[in-house]
Amino acid sequence: MKRINIRNLALSLILILSLTLGAGCTLLPDVETSPSPSPPTTENATPIDTEWTAPTTEGQATILPSIADVVAKVKPSVVVITTEVITLDFFNRPFTQEGAGSGWIIDEDGIIVTNNHVVTKADNINIADNITVTLDDGRTFTVDLNTVATDPITDLAILKIDTENLPAATVGDSRKLRIGDWVVAMGNALGEGISATTGIVSALGVSLELSLGEKLYDLVQTDAAINPGNSGGPLVNMTGEVIGITSIKIAQVGVEGMGYAISTSEAIPIIEQLINHGYVIRAYLGVSLLPVEPFWIQRYSLAVDKGALITILASGSPADQTGLKVGDVITKFADQDITDVNDLIRAIHSSQIGQSVEITFWRGETQNTTIVILIERPSPF
Repeated sequence: MKRINIRNLALSLILILSLTLGAGCTLLPDVETSPSPSPPTTENATPIDTEWTAPTTEGQATILPSIADVVAKVKPSVVVITTEVITLDFFNRPFTQEGAGSGWIIDEDGIIVTNNHVVTKADNINIADNITVTLDDGRTFTVDLNTVATDPITDLAILKIDTENLPAATVGDSRKLRIGDWVVAMGNALGEGISATTGIVSALGVSLELSLGEKLYDLVQTDAAINPGNSGGPLVNMTGEVIGITSIKIAQVGVEGMGYAISTSEAIPIIEQLINHGYVIRAYLGVSLLPVEPFWIQRYSLAVDKGALITILASGSPADQTGLKVGDVITKFADQDITDVNDLIRAIHSSQIGQSVEITFWRGETQNTTIVILIERPSPF
């Protein structure tokens, strides 16, 4: 009997415990609790500015410019340029290579601006064998090669087609550009006809060295997409003014959004001379140059590692008459320090015909100075 009672008592305890836990009750140890922290008081708060109010957003809505309006204004002035160059294959058989580029109308009587490399052969000097221009209205013209004028130094060229009353583009002032300004690049991208891409001005006054050792100056850098065929086309601002001539893009793995246009402030004086004279009139020293490199330092026992090394002297040129020799290194031209070949070329091109210039140069381990009077560069023709 006692065994039954004990068993019943145990079952009762288990039942009570199960009901307790099922009801969400917990057996907790005896823990001492700390009092709840008091809420923060504002009795001692110090105001920062009792007159301050939140800035208003009224009138701050940003309205993006209409790219469509810009394209509609400029597109009739943009042209497709197609070139043909006759060359020889591996078996000395002639075949024709075709090229495609862009240009824009600067004068209603058919004068068109483009890049030198668009209308010349691989040497960037000799004119292509055949050049055609297709206007926005579909008309196509064959270019008289005698009307093509080029300047390899600045990668600019002009040509003329036999027509008139064309929609000339408006030229703007690239000096007014700011980093961040919206721009539109237009041209014959991939040879598929005129198209437009947008971006901003990423940098100004950029200098870029080309593969042939020459250098372009005062470039406008943009992140607007630039592709093969865009060369020679206009880069325009939001009022539809040409502020640059698309020239080059850096295409390397990991490099994006770095296209370049020749600024109008640099290009227009060159274009004017090409139209007026057929070539660019520049001051002339009469030397061919190379950078100062270890081989030449040893060959001519040079005492400097910077400057412009003279490798050829034109007979009768200002450099020849003043006593300069092959192997001399020019390190100063007028008041400008010369650290490489491009420094000297830039300094000569910035000088005036007839100007008297003091030149500092090294011959071996001796520094010398001489005075030279610059003359007009001979015509390429």
